Amino acid sequence: MEYCINAVALTRLVIFLAAFAAIFAATPPVSEEPNCGAASPASAEGTCSATPVSAEGPSAATSPDPPAGATSASPSSEVPAEKSQLEAWFSENVKPLSARKAELDPALVAAEENATVVKVRADGSGDFKTVTEAIASVPAGNTHRVVIWIGEGVYKEKLTIERNKPFITLYGSPKNMPKLTFDGDSKKYGTVYSGTLTMEAEYFVAANLVIENTSPRPDARKGGPALAARIRGNKAAIYNCKFIGFQDTLCDDDGMHVYKDCFIEGTVDFIFGKATSLYLNSQLNVVGEGGLGVIAAHSREKEDDPSGYVFAHCSITGTGGPNTYLARSWRPWSRVVFAYTTIADVLHPEGWDDMNHPDFDKTVFFGEYKSSGPGAETSSRIKFSKQLSDAEVKPFLSLDYVQAQKWLLPPPKL
Repeated sequence: MEYCINAVALTRLVIFLAAFAAIFAATPPVSEEPNCGAASPASAEGTCSATPVSAEGPSAATSPDPPAGATSASPSSEVPAEKSQLEAWFSENVKPLSARKAELDPALVAAEENATVVKVRADGSGDFKTVTEAIASVPAGNTHRVVIWIGEGVYKEKLTIERNKPFITLYGSPKNMPKLTFDGDSKKYGTVYSGTLTMEAEYFVAANLVIENTSPRPDARKGGPALAARIRGNKAAIYNCKFIGFQDTLCDDDGMHVYKDCFIEGTVDFIFGKATSLYLNSQLNVVGEGGLGVIAAHSREKEDDPSGYVFAHCSITGTGGPNTYLARSWRPWSRVVFAYTTIADVLHPEGWDDMNHPDFDKTVFFGEYKSSGPGAETSSRIKFSKQLSDAEVKPFLSLDYVQAQKWLLPPPKL
């Protein structure tokens, strides 16, 4: 039997199919790719959070006005201009639990009031011989602070703290910092799963640890990027920790985080992800021999995304000459701020790189404020970066940037 379609019907069919195709094309596909993959010199893979963690905070584009959506920093929470005042300021603003129960998250208060300590010693004299066993002992849905005290020594383990295990602290002695080490790399595990420590839970604390990935420096033939740590859980505090690696050392992935008194070492994009993080008094050490060095690669994708990296009273050190960039335009709305930072002679005069994305120049937010040292000379800075005014930098130089009054507690002392 023969079916005939006249010209009018055929025209209507074509119009209908074209409209359907337009609607389908306008609907973005749902991606389940992890969110902070390797931002290598040649390319940048995905982002490292399949499910973003909410972190309400300031939002900014490249406007000279204060960041859109930013809240005014309360005077006491503002980072002091003098580094000599930093410790006193922090102690005044980050008081212990007993003085702040009314303002802290209720779940955090309840967890801290029911804290327990378990000990890990490699010689078997503690509650556990491995950190893996100690983490496994924490039940899913945990509601109280579990401090895992780790004795001195080297622990070759690949560690994961899953999302359903909040309120975990990994603690080492400041005098004899234990070393957590593994040799995973992207070719074997995938970039974001290669870390020695993967942390996905809320209210995580780490203190006095060395976390390293011992994979060799990547080249085109073997290995690949290799994480020391991936910090993804919301409301995480990292005190006096060392992160050692080469490319992609620290995946500072998602959520609100504070890093204080830390040492972070690497080659390219050695701090990367899309967290809302405040780095205080931390050393960023560039292993620069052999080519390009990049400290930060931030993956903010939208103008209304509150995330960004803020470095205050930090120091940039390293080797290899002036071949390093503060950050590069990994995503259209990447946001990185350096303030009161001492910069050694390791920085390229342009300071920042667009990663061959000139179309991102109008949307990224790369800012500097009152830094010092030979690398802080700004006369040759790339045009799309900004020397920030007092008003522009104010929302970023505050504990309010990460809503610290709700969750940040002083470093533990055992």
